Amino acid sequence: MAKAYDIPADELITHLAENLKKDKKIEAPQWAQYVKTGSHVEKIPQNKDWWYIRCASLLRKVYINGPIGISDLRSEYGGKKQIGYNVAHHKKAGGSVVRKALQQLEVAGYIAKKNKGRSISDEGMKKVDRMATELYKELVNSRPDLERYG
Repeated sequence: MAKAYDIPADELITHLAENLKKDKKIEAPQWAQYVKTGSHVEKIPQNKDWWYIRCASLLRKVYINGPIGISDLRSEYGGKKQIGYNVAHHKKAGGSVVRKALQQLEVAGYIAKKNKGRSISDEGMKKVDRMATELYKELVNSRPDLERYG
């Protein structure tokens, strides 16, 4: 059985986002179409499904790095902000986006709150592992040179 570590992150996140959108457990808030994801970003996200992609990315990050707190996740999703001619400084991502997405994942049962932050629940681990196994089988069928377990 393949794990999230064995699959390229972009493919796993894309498929998880599609799956989360179909589940109807995760819904983008009303303000999601108008908000920037942080102070370091100049424009709103261009992809209309960015909320589901962010939720899938958060699910994967909690799976790999958990237990992890909101402040650490804000730093992960932050970026450089150039102010005039000065040296660019790192700015954290918006806290509301990360917090609301994690709260929705908690209500859906994919993430559990612990003392030291959020960690993946059993249901969330099953979901990510099943998706990783499906993607691994597709990758091995399309490219046999990738098989590591056989």
